[in-house]
Amino acid sequence: MLPLSQTMSRHAQDFIDDARLEKLAGAADLVDVGHLREVIAKSLGKEALSVEETAVLLHTRDRELREEVLGAARELKQRVYGNRIVLFAPLYIGNMCVNDCSYCGFQRKNKHAVRRTLGTEEIREQVVAMENQGHKRLIVVFGEHPRYDADFIATCIRDIYDTRSGRGEIRRVNVNAAPFDHAGFATIKAAGIGTYQIFMETYHHKVYAAVHPAGTPKGDYLWRLDALSRAFEVGQDDLGIGALFGLADWRFDVLGLVSHAVFLKDRYGCGPHTISFPRLRPASGATVAGQGLVSDEDFKFLIAVLRLAVPYTGLILTARETADLRRAAMEMGVSQIDAGSCIELGGYTEQTCGQRMEREQFSLGDLRSLDTVIRELTEQGHVPSFCTACYRLGRTGEHFMEFAIPGFIKRFCTPNALTTFMEYLVDYASPATAKSGLAQIKVELEKLEDSPMKQKLLERLELISTTDQRDMVF
Repeated sequence: MLPLSQTMSRHAQDFIDDARLEKLAGAADLVDVGHLREVIAKSLGKEALSVEETAVLLHTRDRELREEVLGAARELKQRVYGNRIVLFAPLYIGNMCVNDCSYCGFQRKNKHAVRRTLGTEEIREQVVAMENQGHKRLIVVFGEHPRYDADFIATCIRDIYDTRSGRGEIRRVNVNAAPFDHAGFATIKAAGIGTYQIFMETYHHKVYAAVHPAGTPKGDYLWRLDALSRAFEVGQDDLGIGALFGLADWRFDVLGLVSHAVFLKDRYGCGPHTISFPRLRPASGATVAGQGLVSDEDFKFLIAVLRLAVPYTGLILTARETADLRRAAMEMGVSQIDAGSCIELGGYTEQTCGQRMEREQFSLGDLRSLDTVIRELTEQGHVPSFCTACYRLGRTGEHFMEFAIPGFIKRFCTPNALTTFMEYLVDYASPATAKSGLAQIKVELEKLEDSPMKQKLLERLELISTTDQRDMVF
């Protein structure tokens, strides 16, 4: 029996049926092309897919049929999100950990890891450095350790919001940390967080047990699976799920993610705000070989499948991947990426070059600066966005779904993306990025029909260019 401080949600259940998902993930002898196209059409109507319908997409092996799936994902992404890409960066606060996850550089038994927890002034120094690059959104990351309790995390969040440099400010702090009980989630919510991320890493029970030793907090499968339900029950409805691809069969974990999204939607009225799908990367002290390593082609395909399965959900692709792969994958449905990222404790002010693996959780594949990423995004026709309007105007959880499912998010987000992008161009961009960015804004404005909203947008862009006025949300 769990102690009172670790009570489950009111209706806690293990909704992952391994045998069912393994059967669905298995290769089909013959794809019913008509059924496949019915599933694609449903998704293009911005309806979330069932687990069974997602499996129909996963069974696609034929190159031409796969291209239909990829093309549909590209089209759906444009319909729902347009060409905007939301930007953020991670801030690691502490890497002390009581778990022994075999794929992670933070694991307790890793004797090479340099352990560190940032103090208040060190956190502020990191935030100032990030703000001076132009960041407005970040995610704070913690190992799982008693020192990083809910009060500590809430204090870190408040300190970040209170730290400003010139025109710079952090407007949204997301969290990636351990699961908490109801009281812990309530404490963190009160600090004004954005999304709370908790990844299962893998939904396969046997593989989960193999890489998360029994007797550690993370070894408790149901406690982790139930975490977001506890968060929902205290009103934290802006939540992110994820799987670490390479641990189990990738098709199984795609179905696990969709199963989780369906469960949350059915139980609480809305699914996850974001889904992440990192792949295994080298890490200090890591011992896991991985049973489901994913090729680049299959990886891009699984992103497309997730985009079609959950049309309303943000898809996050991190700097674990190379720049080339990220460029290609953004076309398949990715809506958020990190940029200018440093995952070393204190790295935004102290690191000189490269990665020091004994100080980091895993290796990165994309070390480009924020300015470089933004310039390349605009050259590819994307609109970089630092928008936080939905979160701060209460358009989260079920309210967010009301806007996102019908596709209205594109209308709300375009003006907010352009104003936050203009802030970056005026305040932080290099000359080359400013030139490219302003040209892209002009292209986007030409797409908009004349309307009171467009006139207001033009006025606000002019104010940003000529005054100190900032943070004018739609």
